[in-house]
Amino acid sequence: MHRSSAVDVAIRCRDLSIERASHGGGASRVIDGVSFELPHAGTLVVMGPTGAGKSTLLGVLAGNRDEGVTVVGGDAEVEGIRVRRPGRRIRALTYVTGYLPQSAGATLPARLTVADVIADPITSRDRRVNRRALAVRVATLLDEFSLPLGAANKYPYELSAGMRQRVALARALVLQPKLLIADEPFANMDVEVRRTARAAVQRRRDDYGMSTLIVSNEASVSADLDAEVIVIRAGHVIAAGRSTDSLLWTPSGDADPRLVSS
Repeated sequence: MHRSSAVDVAIRCRDLSIERASHGGGASRVIDGVSFELPHAGTLVVMGPTGAGKSTLLGVLAGNRDEGVTVVGGDAEVEGIRVRRPGRRIRALTYVTGYLPQSAGATLPARLTVADVIADPITSRDRRVNRRALAVRVATLLDEFSLPLGAANKYPYELSAGMRQRVALARALVLQPKLLIADEPFANMDVEVRRTARAAVQRRRDDYGMSTLIVSNEASVSADLDAEVIVIRAGHVIAAGRSTDSLLWTPSGDADPRLVSS
């Protein structure tokens, strides 16, 4: 059953522009006039070269912007919450959004067990949580991502890179978010495990209408998730379409199929 929502789309970006402060005291434009909409239960894949601004865009939309990153133009609403000045609603934004940053599997807290890592979005909000129910939820996620139950008591450094990435994705989904914002979520996973992870995302989209915004330059990701696609280069959207095979390039976009052919 899909959840009802008081807003008509999961994400609405209107001419969003983002700057990053430089060490020399100036600022550089990272995202420049980006506009798109992501419907409820929809999937959008963001593609583009390294340095295009994809990761910065996702961090801002998830309410996890880096220090020195500022929205300087336009605006965006995520589940009805403005990201330019969220104020006290930042807590609500990070609650309804499951966020997986770039290289998340490689930066898991080294001193927490896998079970504690996955449960952290819950325990950091409620110290009085039912521990038995929480353990069941963690065990369910471990099973869903084909991780051995014994991994719960291990530390991230004891796992392979692919297993750590699955742990990070499980943590992003533990709150059953309305929206998943994920930067290269299937990195370091072999073919079979990728299928398992993608199925987990699709299941949440189909069962309760979770929306998904993903950064990936793999055409197979957008095809498998039946996603809309936008291509960003130098902070600008230069192409958009239903799939990588039907992209419409902007007149100034200098169509480059190599950006979406991997």
